[in-house]
Amino acid sequence: MFTGIVTDIGEIVSFKPVAQGQLHRLRIACSYDQTTIADGASIACNGVCLTVVASGVADGKTWFEVDTAAETLALTTAKHWKLGTKLNLERALKIGDELGGHIVAGHADGIATIVSREDLPDMARFVLSTTRELARFIATKGSITLDGVSLTVNTVDDVTFSVLIIPHTLDVTTIGGWKAGSEVNIEVDLMARYAARLTEMK
Repeated sequence: MFTGIVTDIGEIVSFKPVAQGQLHRLRIACSYDQTTIADGASIACNGVCLTVVASGVADGKTWFEVDTAAETLALTTAKHWKLGTKLNLERALKIGDELGGHIVAGHADGIATIVSREDLPDMARFVLSTTRELARFIATKGSITLDGVSLTVNTVDDVTFSVLIIPHTLDVTTIGGWKAGSEVNIEVDLMARYAARLTEMK
């Protein structure tokens, strides 16, 4: 489990297919202490929970490797990742950690597309669109995870919604590079999903 509070921005430094192309192994450079990264650990990469299969240090920089399977490549923005791609990173939540965002599973539900970006004096406003299936779980003032970042929904209009991003978040995540037409991973709030399921069962 995660909280949607990004703790580092990683960069893909190696990308190669394995297992006849059904699997891709990524090496991601980061600033985490390598001694704290165990094989089998979970790290959310742009909101996608991936399992560490190896780690090390090269040229004074920590790296870790993860595998992305065919389903991940098909359902998330991982299909667009390449050498040099920057990724929002978050380590798995530990008991006793501060819950600064909201409960995030790291299981991306799909993709949202940025419709527009408006740079305001103190923040940036993004309007995004998603599928009707996912839009039913999105509510004004509710929580949403976009590329691994816990955000509050500002407005909702049918299958589009907006978020306001403060300068700090623009600085410490990849959101500062978002633009109209960009695709981002979306994970809807678990509470909203369970509430909808309970309603359907009545």
